[in-house]
Formats: sequence, C-alpha cells, structure tokens
Amino acid sequence: MKLLAVLFAVAANPILFVTQVPVDGDFTTVTSTFGNHRSPVDSAPRGGDLWIRYPDGSLKNLTRAAGFGNDGRQGASSIAVREPSVHWSGTKALFSMVIGAPLEQYRYRDGDYWQIYELTGLGKTDTPTIRKIANQPASYNNVSPIYASDDRILFTSDRPRNGARHLYPQLDEYEEAPTVTGLWSLNELTGELRILNHAPSGVFSPSIDSFGRVIFTRWDHLQRDQQADTDVLDGTNVYGTFDYADESENAARMATRTEVFPEPRSARTDLLAGTNLEGLSINHFFPWEMNEDGTSEETLNHIGRHELHRYFNRSLNDDNALREFAREGNTILNMFQIREDPAKPGRYVGNDAPEFGTFGSGRIVAIQAEPGRNPDEMRVEFLTPNGNDTYRDPLPLANGELVFVHDFRLKFADGTPLTTGLAADVSWWTPDVLATFKGTQWELQPVEVRPRPRPPLRATPLEEPEARVFREEKVDPEAFRADLRRRGLAAVVTRDVTRRDRADTQQPYNLHLPGKPAPLAGKSYEVAHMQFFSAQQVRGVNAPGRRVLARDAGTVAVAADGSVAALVPASRALSWQTTDSAKTPVVRERYWITLQPGEVRVCNSCHGVNTRDQVGQQASQQAPEALRKLLREWKKTPSKRRAAR
Repeated sequence: MKLLAVLFAVAANPILFVTQVPVDGDFTTVTSTFGNHRSPVDSAPRGGDLWIRYPDGSLKNLTRAAGFGNDGRQGASSIAVREPSVHWSGTKALFSMVIGAPLEQYRYRDGDYWQIYELTGLGKTDTPTIRKIANQPASYNNVSPIYASDDRILFTSDRPRNGARHLYPQLDEYEEAPTVTGLWSLNELTGELRILNHAPSGVFSPSIDSFGRVIFTRWDHLQRDQQADTDVLDGTNVYGTFDYADESENAARMATRTEVFPEPRSARTDLLAGTNLEGLSINHFFPWEMNEDGTSEETLNHIGRHELHRYFNRSLNDDNALREFAREGNTILNMFQIREDPAKPGRYVGNDAPEFGTFGSGRIVAIQAEPGRNPDEMRVEFLTPNGNDTYRDPLPLANGELVFVHDFRLKFADGTPLTTGLAADVSWWTPDVLATFKGTQWELQPVEVRPRPRPPLRATPLEEPEARVFREEKVDPEAFRADLRRRGLAAVVTRDVTRRDRADTQQPYNLHLPGKPAPLAGKSYEVAHMQFFSAQQVRGVNAPGRRVLARDAGTVAVAADGSVAALVPASRALSWQTTDSAKTPVVRERYWITLQPGEVRVCNSCHGVNTRDQVGQQASQQAPEALRKLLREWKKTPSKRRAAR
C-alpha cells in the first residue's frame, strides 16, 4: 500500500510517451544527439508506438487504437513515432510519425519522411483519432513539433533554408552529416511557413516556457571544415571536398577550399605557422532562447562557456594577458532535452550527454534561469549520481516530482518503473538483410497531459539608449522596421565594441579606437571595423547536399564612440569580427546568430557585459552614434523620408 501511495502521488496526470525498437548504432540515429531526424529504417526502426499511462497505472496504445502500426513484418503501413507535445488545453497533442518500411530485400523507400500529426481523444474511455497536419513541408523530415502560444506550430525541419531542393540536405559543420536547418513556424490554416533561426549544425527539442520564451538546444560548432582539412593534409581527397562558386543550382565547382572565418583549427599547423593564433576548437550543445517570432535569439539568459564549461583555450599565444580558461565546480559540456519545471518556473532541467556512444543519455542537470537572472548568478545543479550516466528525457511534473528515462525505461525519481515493460516482436528489411527484434522496447520522451496557461507572446522593446536616438532623429521605429521587412533586412547595433565582459580573458580585451589610448597597461588592440559573415551553403563533398561556410557579407566602420550599426541579411545565420585599420581580425564571434526581417538587434558590447567589464564598469548605456548615422542615411532616400516622423 505504501508503494501504491507513492505511485499515485507522482502520477496525478496522464503521461504520454513513445516506444522505440532499439537501434544498433549511435551515429545519426533516432536517439543520437545530432542527426536524429533521419527517417530510414536503419536510423529509426519501425514497430514503436505512442502510448499513454493514466494515473491508475493503466496503459493505452494510442497509435494502434487509431489504426496505425503493426507487429510482425514491417512494411508499407508500419510506423515509428517521436516527441509528443501537449496542447495548452490538455486535450490534444502533436507528434511526429514516419510511415513505411521496405517490403523487399535491397529495396529502399525514398519517400518516407517524418511528418507532423495531431492526436485527439486522450481520455481513458475516448477513441483516439490521428490526423496529418496540413501545409507542412511534404518531402522533408519535420520533427519536434510544439504548439505556439497563438496555436501556430513550431518544429524543426531539414527543409533547406530557402526551400531550394538542390541544397538538400544541409550538412553539419562536424562530420558533414545531414542536419535540420533550424526552427520553423507554420500557420496550418494559411500555409504561412517561415524559418525562425537558421542553424548551420541543427537545433533540437524546442519548448515554450511559462514566460513565453522558446527554449531549445542548439549545436554550436562554428569552426572550419575538418573533412576539408583532412583532404588537404593527407592529400588523398578521401572526402572529396570542394567549393561551389555560390549557392545556385548550377554553380561552378571550384578547384579550391577557401575559408576565411573563423581562424584555422589547431590541426592546420601549416596555416598557423608564423602567426600568433592558437587554433580554434568549439563544439557543444547549449541552451538557447528566442521569442516565438524568432527575434532576440541568444543563449539562455546570455549564458556561455565561462559559466558552463570547465576548460577552453585562449585565441592568441603572444599576449600574456590572455589566458586559458579553467574553473572548478559543477560544469557541463552539453544540455539536451530541456524542459522547464512547472512547479518551479524559471528552473530548467536537461541532460548532459556526450555526443557519441550513449544514445543521447547522460546525467540529469538543472539551471535556474528565469528572465533577468544574470549569467554570473547561474549555477549547474546535478540531479542524478555521477558514474551511472544512462539518463535522458527528464520530465518535471506539475506536483514537483520528476520522471526520466533511465536505462531506456521510464522511471520515477525513486527508481520505480512506470510500466512493466512493453514488448515487441518485429522484423524488417534493412533493406540488405532481414533484421529482427523480440523483447522490451525503449521508452522515451514522456510528456505530462494537463492544461496549462498560454504564455504571453513576447516582444523585445527598444531600450532607452536606442529609443532616444530614434526620437531625436524623428524616425518612427515601426516604420523603420517595416521598411527592413520589405527588403529582407535586419539592423544590428552595438553600443561599444571596446568593452568586454570581465570573465573573458581568452580573446583580446584591452581594446581602443584608432588614435585613442587603451584603458589598461600592456599590449593593446585597435578596433576600427566590424566585418560580417553570412552562412552560405557552398562546400560540397562526395555526398548529396552542401555544408555551410562563412562568406564575407560586408564591413562597417566603428563610430567615434565605439558603437556599430549595420543593415544585414535576415533569415540567414550571421557571424562577425572586429578588425583593426589594416583589416586584421581582433575579436571573433564564436556563434551564428539569425535575425528576423525588420528586427533591430542591440548588444551592449561584443561579449556583452554580465555585471562588470574589464575595467570594472557596468554595461554601456550610451546612445550609439553609429545608429544615429545609419538613420540619417536611411532618411536620405525619399521613400524612407516619407516613413520618418
């Protein structure tokens, strides 16, 4: 009786989850950390289902009850399912499903993709029904669907950023494996589809928190192409890397492998020789946030490597003021499968898993990160013991309890399983051989079925320093944004690029404007320009698809007060670096950022100041003169003057 009391206490609401026939490999398969969107049977074996567990412990196979899926030999009507998410009303749910498996040996099925479906009839005595979401990209893998606050559907997809099929698939920046291209937004009724962020290596597991922020994991791997480096260093051209002249379908294949940003990897000793560069390595999966319209994309509360990592290297080796970064305390490398704790708003629970070898499982961790919490105040909390890192898919419940997947079974925090095990007896053509599985399936991706308040649709207002410039220049910010939207542009504004957070001593921080003194003694660095780069799919390999490379998108001068303002392409990943008067790079951005058409994105500095900069000052609040100059230039065009106040 005591055990039953515990079970009832932690299972006050139904729990949706999926079963998955176990996979053999952990590279771009359905439970891998990356590339898990692939739909062939070798990546996602068919035979699993969508299940619901009711508070009394009873179970229902929802997909079978709705007429989908089968036991035995898998074929044209067989399914795999993934990632359910519940509507705000608690009465329906989205999930992704792929239908079909090879019917004969050596016969591939090219037309099977993960598609989004909606399930109704979740009650214990209801008959479930499943319908396919209309107007979604039909010939692409659409996964991780969630309901937006206004009932749009947000999801990740491997649809090319601009819909051009010849760019399919986008290849990641690591192994040049297929990846999703970003987070997308769909109005099912009208068919309006737009990309919210362009992610060169992929985004994963979005959710919307109680504050209206879209929270997701993003793969940050902005470094040069290791396959191309191998082709050059070995001289064997084993990967067959080359450059296209541009992104067009008939672009010329170039006899070059040109990369200009960021700096070379440490393996390219030939490129580093004679320079002061250490060689760049960056590869992690961090928590990110954005508004539901795709604006204000940044790491969660602007947290970064200084707050989460244990170690990373400095960028230059000839300046003793620059140091390798090392810290003690609880640190993580990655954070997957992030969910807000409904009993503790602003607390986010996730999984620190390695990128390979564990089928996406690791240690369960938590971070307190409600809006406004400074990264200097954010600490990692370990929720599961060290040394037994086979946990994934954490689910904080509304009553304060925790459910997770442990050893690929759903369990309560005390280790009690939610089920007695769900068996399958299936076989399928791989298609080269006949594979079989008879045993207990994996249980994955639980979600709680309950009504929830709809979060607000957030918008990021102009802060006072920039609003003041608009007022003084008599420009209506909304008219300015509308003009940028029409032109597919966004505006980037930085108040003072000479300022950097006090923790960042890995890149140059003793910065000064041309002809002005540096704030600190010792080696100093002039910053005169900001150079922008756009993510262009122009790297080819011996496989379909293309990888992103950074290509020059223009340069603007730093204003006399240290500010920068520029109009940049929207809906495409961007990065940037400051340079001196000779165009030598000084401080390089380490992340890709996507801006929406019409967005005015403001940073207080490059590596924005958390609490204090390198000379002990708080974040800049100056009105940026570069923005003033940009608005004056904008008003010179007659159509723009009519939009000014």
